[in-house]
Amino acid sequence: MSSAGFSSFRSRFRNGEPLFGTFLKTPTTHASEIMGSVGFDFVVIDEEHAPFNPETTDRMLLACRASGIAGIVRVRGAEASHILPVLDCGATGVLVPHVDSVAKARAVVDACRYATGARGFSNTTRAGGFGKAGYEEHISAQDNGVTVIAMIEDPDAIGAIDEILAVDGIDGVFIGRGDLTVAYRQWNGVSPAVREATDTILAAAGRAGKPVCILAGSLDDAAELTAKGASAFILSSDQGLMRQAAIKALADFSDRVASSRERSDA
Repeated sequence: MSSAGFSSFRSRFRNGEPLFGTFLKTPTTHASEIMGSVGFDFVVIDEEHAPFNPETTDRMLLACRASGIAGIVRVRGAEASHILPVLDCGATGVLVPHVDSVAKARAVVDACRYATGARGFSNTTRAGGFGKAGYEEHISAQDNGVTVIAMIEDPDAIGAIDEILAVDGIDGVFIGRGDLTVAYRQWNGVSPAVREATDTILAAAGRAGKPVCILAGSLDDAAELTAKGASAFILSSDQGLMRQAAIKALADFSDRVASSRERSDA
């Protein structure tokens, strides 16, 4: 991804443009390339729930840049030790799990920003052109380009949502309906508590003028969430998309072959 493309994702996200991405859970560069080639806006490399090591993430972020697609990393935790390496490897941004307080939101921003935070400095990385960018150029490019998305997926975060969204440097939020479902212990059918929490977050984001990213469960779900203010959608995962396509391909070919055999036996 060019430096212009890197910085443009943040502005597009903050401006509420419709954006579409998917989680990457398979440790390969191929999915990044494929998603970029078919027109997805971003991918989320899932370090929290998939078998990635630092070298794998590094290669996948390189593939994102080569394919012109924004590479967001869902890091393992909110600590700077999880955030700094992926930013130095050239991540377009981070998706940070379990941001459930103002203090944690501020700590996340500090780990991501130089001029207004406490990010550890190195320009001898992919993010700094391996030393090509000087201090001022590197700091400006990273502070203006890195997208910081807080995952709101805990009941404690719902009560502090306005304050979390007010933290300068939090570019937007992701609503983690799966974790909220488990947290509320309401996984049998549609959870009223999760629906209420989702609406609360969407309303708070609207008041704060900040975008919302969410995993869309269906076309109707995406349409309803769009009407309530969501603008960035994660569509399944590389594993999920492959599974859906495999199920459909197997069913389609099995049906067609069975029909052909019936006709030939008649």
